[in-house]
Amino acid sequence: MSEIYVGNADPDALADRGWLLGHFKPEGDPRHSTDVEIKWGRHPRGDRRAEWVRGEDRTALLVLISGCFHMEFPERTVVLDKQGDYVVWPRGVDHSWFAAEESVVLTVRWPSVPGYAVR
Repeated sequence: MSEIYVGNADPDALADRGWLLGHFKPEGDPRHSTDVEIKWGRHPRGDRRAEWVRGEDRTALLVLISGCFHMEFPERTVVLDKQGDYVVWPRGVDHSWFAAEESVVLTVRWPSVPGYAVR
């Protein structure tokens, strides 16, 4: 059945900087979506986002799978250090991140907006 895709997040995440599902996957691929984007992020200790995301047009949810991960916002830093800790932020909230320990996180953004680069 071509509408069912089975994969593994680690190797699949290599193709699009961790993003597994979204508008950037080819039409006809079960992972193509204009509604939502999903990312599997593996971050070594000390990894930091190079630049702040400013003027984001999407809502996001980030869930800690393992490690210790800091989500940085203009007014506060949220420390995720227990498996299952998560943070949600709405459109328009500037943000960055820092991996205090080797971390694995799952990020969901919506909607999936064409024009944003994943590479």
